[in-house]
Amino acid sequence: MIIKKAELETVCGITSALPENTHPEFAFAGKSNVGKSSLINGLMNRKSLARTSSQPGKTQTINFYHVNDQMYFVDLPGYGYAKVSVEAKEKWGKMIERYLRKSGMLRGVFLLVDIRHEPSANDKTMYDWIVYNGYRPVIIATKLDKINRSQVPKHVKMLRNGLGMEKGDVLIPFSAQTKQGREEIWRLMEDMADMTEAKEMPGGAVLD
Repeated sequence: MIIKKAELETVCGITSALPENTHPEFAFAGKSNVGKSSLINGLMNRKSLARTSSQPGKTQTINFYHVNDQMYFVDLPGYGYAKVSVEAKEKWGKMIERYLRKSGMLRGVFLLVDIRHEPSANDKTMYDWIVYNGYRPVIIATKLDKINRSQVPKHVKMLRNGLGMEKGDVLIPFSAQTKQGREEIWRLMEDMADMTEAKEMPGGAVLD
């Protein structure tokens, strides 16, 4: 995918109305330090459009990035940061749930997890929650460059088992440094954007 245009178009807070977009949306979820902004920047071929922060838990909004006037990347608030209050976490959770349930153009949900470690309780909860809301999340295993190539199959199996993924669920290892996995993610998004009549889209909504 050649990126000709990418811009932050809409920022939604807890009380904001969600935009009524007319292009396919792809949502990205993950804990606060998993590399979500780095993934989004890497997919858009931008260095700093999606803001990375040295302070985990800082993103408190849903950010809509319009890409090539064809689709939206939707950056959801990070979860699992201990210094955020319980009340704030509950508000973020409700905001994310409202988006998952009400967006008419959401075609797929990508859940980012760190390939180096067992999925956390928060990762598992988010995975189950996304499934409960009618989606089969695509798992992006970030920080691929932090482990040896020979370790990848073992760690992929660890993530699949830890999350309780089904056999047909998609997991893509990704490195923000080498961009390995970028083209695979783009191909998947392009397929998902076109699969509007399928009964069940890989990583997308389960349609009636």
